[in-house]
Amino acid sequence: MKKLMLIINPAAGRGEYKLNLGDALETLAAGGFVTTLYFTAGHGDATLLAAAHAAEYDEVACVGGDGTLSEVMAGLMQLDAPPPLGYFPMGTANDVATTLDLPKNDIVGAARRLIAGTPHPFDVGGFGDDRYFAYIAAFGAFTEVSYATPQSQKKALGHLAYVLQGAALLPTIETIHTRVEYDDGVFEGDLLYGSMSNSTSVAGIVKLPEEMVSLGDGMSELVLVKDPGSVAGFGELADSVLSRRFDSDALLILHTRRASFHFDRPVPWTRDGEAGGSYTDVTLCNYKAPIRFIF
Repeated sequence: MKKLMLIINPAAGRGEYKLNLGDALETLAAGGFVTTLYFTAGHGDATLLAAAHAAEYDEVACVGGDGTLSEVMAGLMQLDAPPPLGYFPMGTANDVATTLDLPKNDIVGAARRLIAGTPHPFDVGGFGDDRYFAYIAAFGAFTEVSYATPQSQKKALGHLAYVLQGAALLPTIETIHTRVEYDDGVFEGDLLYGSMSNSTSVAGIVKLPEEMVSLGDGMSELVLVKDPGSVAGFGELADSVLSRRFDSDALLILHTRRASFHFDRPVPWTRDGEAGGSYTDVTLCNYKAPIRFIF
């Protein structure tokens, strides 16, 4: 029998995991797991729990959204030999679940996938000196939507809540003068948006081609969106992204291990959909495959 540490965020999603938690535990037991439950009570708890106890188990998994997963990964990064990681996605955007084609908001289905799955190398993003992100760090247009949207709206409206909040922010969009130093060069100019990511799904809306993203190769996708200069240009840019052509002159998608961002003023970032602080200078990097992700 394998020992499984299951970290549960009771506030994630709509709390639907409660309806089928017993069935999921029974499924795990039949699949050869002895499961110990750990519940989070607030921000950062999943990191503390993973760092303190994950080494005692054969595998660790979490029930929650991308933010919970990010916290667990941050805890595992503090271990010399972290156990393989599984994910029971119960959030709103579930970008990592989309990338890995995991069952969403289906705790029993996720338990079956954990049993049948195998560990794969998975890159982790580094943010500044001592912080991490599971799949994306971003700044600029709409990046505040994921954490500015009230939790009550997320639970009631799902993706529609993000769309409504994003529409409300349209009049406030500003360009950000940015200098980016990355592996193969330097970019300097006015940006609407910038990010480093290791995911084919961003905010549950934008989908990068699978052939563009490798999850364990030590390279991140650097996405820079320049100011299109007009309303018509903005419409063409949006059509390019949403139709997955990515052929707009305002859009740059590059691959890099490291990128340093420099701004004229403090700029707010998000990490895995959560508020990440404001910076005038910050360096992001890719840690090649320190995590083995089960899928």
